[in-house]
Amino acid sequence: MTSNGEHRGRPPHIVGIGGTVRTGSSSEQALRIALEQAARRGATTACLGGAELASLPMYVPGTTGGGPVADDLVAQLRRADGVIVASPGYHGSISGLVKNALDYTEELSGDERPYLAGRAVGLVVSAKGWQGAVTTLEALRSIVHALRGWVTPYGAAINSSECRFADNRCSEPRIEQQLRMVSDEVLHFAGLSRSRPGTDSRRPDHDATPLLSGNR
Repeated sequence: MTSNGEHRGRPPHIVGIGGTVRTGSSSEQALRIALEQAARRGATTACLGGAELASLPMYVPGTTGGGPVADDLVAQLRRADGVIVASPGYHGSISGLVKNALDYTEELSGDERPYLAGRAVGLVVSAKGWQGAVTTLEALRSIVHALRGWVTPYGAAINSSECRFADNRCSEPRIEQQLRMVSDEVLHFAGLSRSRPGTDSRRPDHDATPLLSGNR
């Protein structure tokens, strides 16, 4: 576990999670644009895109040995000051690929900062149509709230039928501006969290209380 003092002694670390199994998906390219902005602002970044997420086994609570990608995902989230999650809109909600990755935060349940507590989380959704983009963004926001993450006020909902992504660039400058805004807000709120000495995100009424219910 990393103390707040150690956090302040290094650049903020921002972890990106998202994408699809389709090479060059708009959600993953949007994620990389946001992470590029964070790097430009001086943060270190790590991206777990569709190829990495597709190699994750389905999360099973109470088991170990999820493999090297699972180990890296958990280690990156444990180190993270901020997270950016990008999901496609699938039938009005987030993809199973992204949800499975977020389920691995259960491995952080016993940490000083359990789940996504104390971390700023920016959200990006890409869907073919505004209804799917907005409902997916709302669903993703609810999931991150359940994981105790600090969702940034601004989230990027992208109607992919109105733009094109190529080489981690978007044909619509306003969308790139929105993605940079998500990134900037993550960095801003991550900085506020890092500046609070001795912060412990665990509350007594949440101690040792797993978020996953049912059969474990």
